[in-house]
Amino acid sequence: MSNLTRRQFIIVTTLVAGFAACTKPISSQVITTDTQGLVAGEVKIPVEDGEIPAYRAMPASGENFPIVLVVQEIFGVHEHLQDICRRFAKLGYLAIAPELYARQGDVSQISDIQEIISQVVSKVPDAQVMSDLDATLTWADKSGKGNIDNIGITGFCWGGRIVWLYAAHNPNLKAGVAWYGRLVGESTSLTPKYPLDVVDELKVPILGLYAGSDSFIPTQTVEQMRQALGTKDTGSEIILYPEAPHGFFADYRPTYRQEAAEDGWKRLQAWFKQHGVA
Repeated sequence: MSNLTRRQFIIVTTLVAGFAACTKPISSQVITTDTQGLVAGEVKIPVEDGEIPAYRAMPASGENFPIVLVVQEIFGVHEHLQDICRRFAKLGYLAIAPELYARQGDVSQISDIQEIISQVVSKVPDAQVMSDLDATLTWADKSGKGNIDNIGITGFCWGGRIVWLYAAHNPNLKAGVAWYGRLVGESTSLTPKYPLDVVDELKVPILGLYAGSDSFIPTQTVEQMRQALGTKDTGSEIILYPEAPHGFFADYRPTYRQEAAEDGWKRLQAWFKQHGVA
């Protein structure tokens, strides 16, 4: 045991109930999707060094469902991400959101966003995330309910960046939708590449949904990514909502913008259907 690094220990063994502390108070606009007609709840995903928790939702009857990987915001797999999984399940998908910070720490009880970033998020290696998402798909396949030949991915904020990276990593995806994920950044040993760096490696079409009034992701970088995609035959597109802020899909927060969120959700569904994730 002494040979193991801290990163090899699973710290988070169960998902948070409700919303992460940093996101409170919760907006009155919050959307709550029921579990009627669904199988929904926590599952354990076998990974290289143990098990990580994940939230899974799917129709209560049937099998061979298309699979959607739902990649978390920086706040982890809290109620909002769990609700998104249920929304997908209502549409006929097996949706699953693995807790990708499980080795680095529990962000659900941290009330300061900068502490979340410095103490947990900054310590999560991209290689670990890619491996855990691979393991999640293996779990979905072995469950006997998911169609491993019919996979999509979507992610928000921190997870939006991961969507682009995973699309370069896994050629078996059909399509992805990235919500306001960071596109450029400084290369480190844990995060060696950003979406702009992997345009040449993209193996599936990605729809990027971005905010024109985003204080975290400059519009200039969104245009850089759009131009880079235009030089390659990836089939990817970027939609920019001019007046929307970062986090416009997060209905539990003040950043929520209903018109942009609903339009983005409709575009996501159409994108998945267009590219065979249905």
